[in-house]
Amino acid sequence: MKNQGLFVSLDIGTTSIKVVVAEYINNQLNIIGVGNELSKGLNRGVIVDIDETVESIKRAVEQAEKKANISISEVIVGIPGNQISIEPCHGMYGVENENKEITDKDVQNVFQAARVRSLPPEREIISVIPEEFIVDGFDGIRDPRGMIGVRLELYASMITGPKTIIHNIKRCVERAGLRIRDMVVQPLAIASIAMNKGERDFGTILIDLGGGQTTASVLHDDQLKFVYVDPEGGSLVTKDISVILNTTMENAEHTKREFGYAIPEDTSDDEFFPVAVIGKEEPVKVDEKYLSEIIEARLVQIFENVKQALDRVEARELPGGIIITGGGSAIPGVIELAEEIFEVNVKHYIPEQMGMRNPIFATSLGLIKYIGEQDDIYQVAKDRLPSQPKAQTQTYVQTQKVVPLQQKQEKAVKTEVHAPTDYSDAEAPKKNSFFDQAKQFIQSIFE
Repeated sequence: MKNQGLFVSLDIGTTSIKVVVAEYINNQLNIIGVGNELSKGLNRGVIVDIDETVESIKRAVEQAEKKANISISEVIVGIPGNQISIEPCHGMYGVENENKEITDKDVQNVFQAARVRSLPPEREIISVIPEEFIVDGFDGIRDPRGMIGVRLELYASMITGPKTIIHNIKRCVERAGLRIRDMVVQPLAIASIAMNKGERDFGTILIDLGGGQTTASVLHDDQLKFVYVDPEGGSLVTKDISVILNTTMENAEHTKREFGYAIPEDTSDDEFFPVAVIGKEEPVKVDEKYLSEIIEARLVQIFENVKQALDRVEARELPGGIIITGGGSAIPGVIELAEEIFEVNVKHYIPEQMGMRNPIFATSLGLIKYIGEQDDIYQVAKDRLPSQPKAQTQTYVQTQKVVPLQQKQEKAVKTEVHAPTDYSDAEAPKKNSFFDQAKQFIQSIFE
């Protein structure tokens, strides 16, 4: 582990909210507190009721605080893969130091340059993940600090997401009395703990079978390349059992966990178990094979949808196969069913930490490990931008004004937005520079 200290992760899931407190000492991950609370206010991975979600977060945090005997003030938050967009970005910056030695400030500036691009107003930057630095044409550099150069370039991957989802998560965390230490896309977090370096380099598929939705992601060259979200998960399996057997969701969940199996051929129609049915005083006997057929039907539908999405990018040809985790993968027989449908090697990831040996904690532990293993260069870049910048519409940038391109094309009434400067318009220099002349020329076009 590259970082030492205390880390707290917050996994806001559809069925449950998990808070994990861990510390790194001598490169060892020690779990010192866990909070697991029933989730309210979410639907298929998306927050639909802020008040309910805030209360659930508070209860989960209180559980973790009592077990860890600490006060939690900041957390690492996972961002779901819904409508995540991954695109390359490039930044270039001239080294400012007189002796041309690259410093932290130069790294921060080139990251800032890479983030300056046009975004739709409904999207927001989640993170910029560096791939390589280039110093005066020499590429493949991981950390350029201390080197001598004139031109510093950065090639990176920019991950953006829907502003509504990100804003709602931020608002819930803040209203719960917490600060956000970092935000990490959940597929990246899980991959950091469920895959080894070779699997991330050569290419592997990760399937997170959660309660409200199923997320399939592809990692290759140690980078997140593709994300697909199917709005079906383990909770729909429970709902199918509830509807078909005419029982409550609580009874259906208990039946699924105690007697469920994903492959009907491996069960018996001579083994029965009681199910409390609505409208009947006595429990009804149901055989294992009938229950298994209900479970299999929904899982096959989920896996077929994921398979079609993966085939569009030819992901099943990658040598790493598939790794499945998440609460829905705890049903016996899921891995065998997945191998039958995907026709590749499938592995099941379950955390190994004591008291955490359940796939529902994969995201929580992954958030901690992802941040704990980040290079120092990541922290240097993040310190410059403690909060995410607002999405920008496509613009013409001038010395003092920002004029939206759409206004120029439609010849609408101009609305000038003052860019942040160290002086007001009244104190601005009066000298007519090249940019001032360009501004006057553009204004003359409008007139």
